[in-house]
Amino acid sequence: MVMLDLPLSAEQQMLRDSVQRFLAGNARPGWRDLVDSLGLAGVALPERHGGFGGGAIDIAVVMTELGPALAGADWLSHTVACLLIARVAPDHSVLTGLAKGDRRAALVCAASSAEMPVIDADGAVRGAATLVAGAAEADVFVLAGGDAVLVVGVGGDKVEQRHRIMHDGSVTADLSFTAKADEADLLATGTEARALTEWVNDAILVGRCAEAVGLIRCLIAASVEYLGQRKQFGRAIGSFQALRHRSADMQLAAMKAAALTEAAVLAVDQDRADRPATVSAACVEVADAVRLVGEGAVQIHGAMGLSEELGLGRHFKRALAIAAAMGPRADHLARFAEAAA
Repeated sequence: MVMLDLPLSAEQQMLRDSVQRFLAGNARPGWRDLVDSLGLAGVALPERHGGFGGGAIDIAVVMTELGPALAGADWLSHTVACLLIARVAPDHSVLTGLAKGDRRAALVCAASSAEMPVIDADGAVRGAATLVAGAAEADVFVLAGGDAVLVVGVGGDKVEQRHRIMHDGSVTADLSFTAKADEADLLATGTEARALTEWVNDAILVGRCAEAVGLIRCLIAASVEYLGQRKQFGRAIGSFQALRHRSADMQLAAMKAAALTEAAVLAVDQDRADRPATVSAACVEVADAVRLVGEGAVQIHGAMGLSEELGLGRHFKRALAIAAAMGPRADHLARFAEAAA
């Protein structure tokens, strides 16, 4: 079975095991379940604020498990937003509330939003951010774009939220900002802000890659099980050569996606110079694997593979949404070529 083979500490192994045990008895957990039962709100926050002190590896471990439970979208936005605040302002007053789950953050950046608002150099924010992942129930927004990184809290007329239910069942939000400079907490500007913005975009992308690997694993497991159960002409369809070849292609695609995701997670965690090329390579490979594995799983199951009653259909829809949210393939190929030149 395809798994992320990351170098885990004893604490990270315990984190993975605890999430697996919880999800075994809670197939579709909500936000409060993840916060109250597992304490996942503070995974990426410093221990002195009540957090776990984790980074990109910890996020990938959790996202791989939350993917099949369709519970990763909101958690990823919150956790990477926390990771960014902790990196720039480790003593920020909002961190304790975020670690406890009393407050909920959402990241607004190019990788998590279809459209970005205008962020002035002095910290003023105006305009719309559309289809922002994890923003529907958030009360703290961390914006990273242009030449500024800043925090805006809900209150007054600074932020208007409008919920949107997506095709895969996740809930995003369209945000309208009218925050003045003195209503936002400016964390970084200029060159530092641009570097942080690129890094946090990559952190979101590798989190989604890890989520997709978890979903791909479920799609393959369901297909292998069905190949052994479904019979035609008195034989299990898994014995037919064409379907055996299709299953092998799916496994190979999953292995390549997992391997490049592992490399991308480590590149982000260590903030290596090859991070841009490695992350873009992972995005391309994962998007290809989502389509090859998902379409293969649906074909093996027949028309019922797309039904809402079957978990496979929901997993495939979420995987397709992740692939689409990674951005245009051409952009990643161009970024890879530029970084590798």
